[in-house]
Amino acid sequence: MDRHLGAQVAQAVARALAEAMERQKISANALAQASDVNRQVIANVLAGVVWPDLLTVANLEGALGEPLWPNHLEWPQDESGRRVQPQAEGIARLRDVGTAERDERRPRT
Repeated sequence: MDRHLGAQVAQAVARALAEAMERQKISANALAQASDVNRQVIANVLAGVVWPDLLTVANLEGALGEPLWPNHLEWPQDESGRRVQPQAEGIARLRDVGTAERDERRPRT
């Protein structure tokens, strides 16, 4: 894992976003409408292509009603004293945004 704290925080935000979307059963399209964050930006954050800016995180947290920003100051320290993202057991897999979008468009029976 990259020891760059910013990268670890971005990964934690993406994981928290994916887990919140899964828990709330909300698609990227629905979240985009609720948060005023472009759907492609949400997809890019989930895929790890971009690091979300503070406004994006704040808008997503507001729409989801739960925090996404990790409490990285409480992360354990490595042997050199750097904070490192804890390895959670059974880390949830990031959603396949393309599949979620296709499922949303599929007629419900």
